Amino acid sequence: MDGKTLTFRDGHSVQILGTLIDDDGTQHLHLRHEIPRPGRLAGPHWHPELAETFTVTSGRLRCRVDRRTVVVGPGETVTVHPRQVHEFWSIDPDSAIDHVITPPGRHREMFETWHDLDAAGRTNMYGVPRNPLDLALFWDLQDGYLAGIPVPLQKAILPRLARLARRRGRGNARH
Repeated sequence: MDGKTLTFRDGHSVQILGTLIDDDGTQHLHLRHEIPRPGRLAGPHWHPELAETFTVTSGRLRCRVDRRTVVVGPGETVTVHPRQVHEFWSIDPDSAIDHVITPPGRHREMFETWHDLDAAGRTNMYGVPRNPLDLALFWDLQDGYLAGIPVPLQKAILPRLARLARRRGRGNARH
């Protein structure tokens, strides 16, 4: 449902604004993040096919994209292209970011699953799933790879763990 807001235990909220479609048929998932406290938002990772655009509407965001670090403030935008390693931190309290993902992949489901895991107390203070099976489910939905871990290793282990997690019902945050 468009307009749905996912609020995490640390107060960070993600509003799903909807899926936009360009004249050429390209789909974009549009989100809005409200971040009450400074801190890490995402560790280093990359996507083979997705591009992401982050526009700061309030506060400041520190972004590292392919080893280049920039700080952006209100009205400024950072675009991450496919295959670029990226990670983010909010610098100021009460920051807000518009986030567009092209194509959406499974990111909507990833944010919803992440929220469910967090609401069930299955993430640590940084929002990372505690259980390796939950982490594999999260990884499977992010349409990308963790930086620093060989891709063949991720492809060999994490999909198997995600399948095991689903067979055990871990996709349901109550388990």
